[in-house]
Amino acid sequence: MSRTMTRAQLSESIYQEVGLSRNESAELLEMVLGEISSALVRAETVKISSFGSFSVRQKGERIGRNPKTGDEVPILPRKVLVFRPSQLLKARIRGDDVSGMTTDDDVQPAASAPGSYSSET
Repeated sequence: MSRTMTRAQLSESIYQEVGLSRNESAELLEMVLGEISSALVRAETVKISSFGSFSVRQKGERIGRNPKTGDEVPILPRKVLVFRPSQLLKARIRGDDVSGMTTDDDVQPAASAPGSYSSET
């Protein structure tokens, strides 16, 4: 069973770790999330060192297929939110020892052979 971390739990973590009051912790969290949201609305990329980057990508119009009927239907152009985790975050999730890794700048993606597939393109 997967667990979900909520906004209230993040605020509580800030309260316990930083020592701000509960109200100040909640306000700080709201300010950070608001800044991230505002930057994304302006189509700016948000990079958080050792965590990852958020960006907005424009997807063009394409033809899709209704799975029920098989009919072709146009899918309109739209904007989508993209998150790319840092190499450090990926390593932490895999359970790798990350003690020698300090920032994203220190961790470079492995070079791909020409013509090979990479999920980060």
